[in-house]
Amino acid sequence: MCSHQPPCPTADSADHDAAHTVAFHPEQGWSLLCNGAVVFDDTGELLPDGRTVAPRRPALV
Repeated sequence: MCSHQPPCPTADSADHDAAHTVAFHPEQGWSLLCNGAVVFDDTGELLPDGRTVAPRRPALV
């Protein structure tokens, strides 16, 4: 899916959110990455296979 050189990380890799943004919708709070992952403003993610990544919020002290 990615045509960048070097290629962006796949949606299965640990650094998948480092892929290039191909669609940005700040009014709706999400972005589509070239590896097919959707990242949300709250840091949650939806991966192309339907799995979700919970938002990463800082721990309250």
